[in-house]
Amino acid sequence: MYQYTEFDRQFVKLRAAQHRDQLERWQKGQLADEEFRPLRLQNGWYVQRYAPMLRVAVPYGEISSKQLSVLATIAKDYDQPDKEIFSKAQAQQDLLPGKSPRLIKGYGHFTTRQNVQFNWIPLDQSADVMDLLATVDMHGIQTSGNCIRNITTDELAGVAIDEVVDPRPYAEILRQWSTLHPEFAFLPRKFKIAITGATEDRAAIGWHDVGLQLVKNAQGEVGFKVWVGGGMGRTPVIGTLVREFLPWQHIMNFLEAVVRVYNRWGRRDNLYKARIKILVKAEGQRYIDEVEAEFKDIVHTDGGPHTISQAEFDRVAACFVEPPSPANAQATADSSANLNDAAFQRWLKQNVVPHKNPALRAVSLSFKRLGLAPGDATAEQLQASAQLVAKYSRGEARVTHSQNLLLPWVPECQLFDLWQEAKALGLASPNIGLLNDMIACPGGDYCALANARAIPVAAAISERYQDLDELDDLGPIDLHISGCINSCGHHHSGHIGILGVDKDGKEWYQVTLGGSDGSDLSGPAGAGKVVGPSFSAAEVPEVIEAIINKYLELRSPTNNNPNGRAEYFIETLRRVGQDSFKAAANSARHSEPAMA
Repeated sequence: MYQYTEFDRQFVKLRAAQHRDQLERWQKGQLADEEFRPLRLQNGWYVQRYAPMLRVAVPYGEISSKQLSVLATIAKDYDQPDKEIFSKAQAQQDLLPGKSPRLIKGYGHFTTRQNVQFNWIPLDQSADVMDLLATVDMHGIQTSGNCIRNITTDELAGVAIDEVVDPRPYAEILRQWSTLHPEFAFLPRKFKIAITGATEDRAAIGWHDVGLQLVKNAQGEVGFKVWVGGGMGRTPVIGTLVREFLPWQHIMNFLEAVVRVYNRWGRRDNLYKARIKILVKAEGQRYIDEVEAEFKDIVHTDGGPHTISQAEFDRVAACFVEPPSPANAQATADSSANLNDAAFQRWLKQNVVPHKNPALRAVSLSFKRLGLAPGDATAEQLQASAQLVAKYSRGEARVTHSQNLLLPWVPECQLFDLWQEAKALGLASPNIGLLNDMIACPGGDYCALANARAIPVAAAISERYQDLDELDDLGPIDLHISGCINSCGHHHSGHIGILGVDKDGKEWYQVTLGGSDGSDLSGPAGAGKVVGPSFSAAEVPEVIEAIINKYLELRSPTNNNPNGRAEYFIETLRRVGQDSFKAAANSARHSEPAMA
């Protein structure tokens, strides 16, 4: 992991002190609400449906056991709302139709952008929380606002067997460049960058404002493929490839040009047309030409002020070597004696992946379980996870895009021990990549922007699909749920996507099929297609079941598949088309809804 310098630490502490001063001035009436709002947002403090929400930055998903432990403390000591507010929120939820898990407090939430959120911290305690985060080099800087947000990457960065170049040093350099960049603090709209260094795109780079893939040319030189103008929301767009090969030293100079042209010409008169995807789509080659002209001017006229030197790269890259193995990294049980344990073998197959180092494995802890929303972790689970990370993964973990926690440095000889401890905590469900390992945003239960709730829909589908043999037979299926068109649940990229919509104050849900994040299994990145008019919350689980049953009916059997396995859901869908699945989905409708 990147090790903060004294400058880095002082920077974060001063930022926390600034927030405390701003908070105190607001409390005294010296700052109006409209003046305080952009200041708190710059540090990750929102005000949501019932209470403030804090988004903590976890750059490119890397998090230490010490940081997890502090997040557990925040959940236990600060994510505790006023009793009257919490009781009122629960009472309001109880009035809503449909079954939903009870609102909870004292927890953190892993997000699809590899951050961690808290939903109940009183704003008058926010400065204390910022100070506590700073003790372990954490903050909420640029997790909100119209700026360059948290840079994400492949959760297997640095350990994947298909990796060409480790993206983490570049992600860290870009983080430092973009943090409080004076020219890009007030862009037309938020701006998201994703980077991968592997042959398989596990970072969904096509869906970002800028997507970067590290590659090597014929001479073995390292550079970037650059995509610009991707995004979800109400206008899903896959990014445009604007550079086949950009020398790595110039990545910041080129991004400076990309964002500068966007800052100059991006729409500021219409919130829904302010993202860079709209500019790139509207201007096409003209936008690309202007970026190239700006880049040339930056490099030749200004002398390339953001060119990365070899010395600076080496300084940062030195932080991203394999962590040393602790002296006591030994198994407490004979792993060979556990080879016949069927439950352990199922977990190995589903939650454990190979590693660059043959003696190690990367292991996912599943935060998809009944009674809690996808990605939720109680204070106790956060603390227990911190202990597992310290004991089995050399003190380092990764928050994943799918709202789980990955341990990237687990010795093969300790897998059985880790499995037993994770199972006791309820974090060893062998479901990674399967139907009930779904992605879901907090939705209308918490978010003021949501049109509908996502959590009860996720819960109802999870309850219906708990049989491990059935899940294993169904194979990989990406199910993504968003509570509104902002697409925080990434419904566009799900093999099955569910979008909450509002009609006359009632919750309805659109279902899409065939989306892809761009990974090898899913194929080229693209948005799913709506299967028809919207469904009620009560109908959604039946719709999903009808779609799954149609897949089982139509899939090619093992003996017809050159891969030696049954055809996966997305493969069947692409082979036969959507008509049969649409008919199956609509057959589950109870009555025709009042909207399309």
